[in-house]
Amino acid sequence: MSNDLPDGVERRQFDGTDRLATRGEPVYGEPTAEEWRAWDPNRSKLGAMLDLEMDTGLEGGETVLYLGAASGTTVSHVADFAGPTYAVEFAPRPARDLLEAAESRPRLFPLLKDARKPETYAHVVESDLDVIVQDVATRGQARVALENARFLDADGRLLLAVKARSEDVTRDPAAVFEDVQTDLETGYEILETQRLEAYHTAHLGIVARPR
Repeated sequence: MSNDLPDGVERRQFDGTDRLATRGEPVYGEPTAEEWRAWDPNRSKLGAMLDLEMDTGLEGGETVLYLGAASGTTVSHVADFAGPTYAVEFAPRPARDLLEAAESRPRLFPLLKDARKPETYAHVVESDLDVIVQDVATRGQARVALENARFLDADGRLLLAVKARSEDVTRDPAAVFEDVQTDLETGYEILETQRLEAYHTAHLGIVARPR
């Protein structure tokens, strides 16, 4: 797989700056040009992973489970270029914004659920998905990824943004990342890791596939 951007994601000019963009209705006040809207890597871990040219394996049109959708900043971009996109968010307040983002996106399915309890949405989410995107601010981020692996196709991809401070605010992020990777490797093969420091402090991007 190459580092080419997925179909439906392009680098476009906004105010003279070259930026990632998708086609769709604006969601969070991002700059727009014609029908394109800028994808801000400072507000999106997946945007940062793409901007840093990590090999996400995304090609466009994938079926996606997005864990930790919050108010829809990133998942709205995903739904602009992917296929059916299931967006799991636990907190009611951001979920209201997520519902709004979904109004103009027929492929985006918001679920007010807890990503730590996949059994509560297993009846809704299809199996053999192409991709899980995970950005949850909780302890046990590897555990969440392992619990949700049931939805992934054997050749599917996990695109995980690990937030060190959600695991342990007192420890060195590098040590936290090492522990998360060790846990993750009980169920996934890690293909690539990269610090997202350019855009997100104490975050690690991980691309993995199920074992």
